[in-house]
Amino acid sequence: MPGLVRGVARTAVVAGTATAVSNRVSRRQANRWAGDEQGAPQEAPPPQQYQQAPPPPQYQQPQYAPAPQPVMVVEAAPTEVDMDAKLAQLQQLAMLKSQGILSEAEFEEQKKKILGS
Repeated sequence: MPGLVRGVARTAVVAGTATAVSNRVSRRQANRWAGDEQGAPQEAPPPQQYQQAPPPPQYQQPQYAPAPQPVMVVEAAPTEVDMDAKLAQLQQLAMLKSQGILSEAEFEEQKKKILGS
């Protein structure tokens, strides 16, 4: 992402400089042509009479909010605590089944819930 921002900033600086130079050339030509249309031949002033051009405006990079960081979703591996709890639940189910409290179908259903979670 920083490379993209750097490239966009560089392009903006180059485009701004090119626009400033283009505008300056256009103004010069327009001034020359305006003098030619008046019929008076315009001579270039001696070099010492040229005024120094003002420095180009300093462009500042706009301040953007930082890009949001991608969120990584990592599923936690089952820990031993989770596994111990599941084993304890399965043992309780097996006891209830052996006592006749749970049927085979109920036992299988509860077992799938425990192991599937």
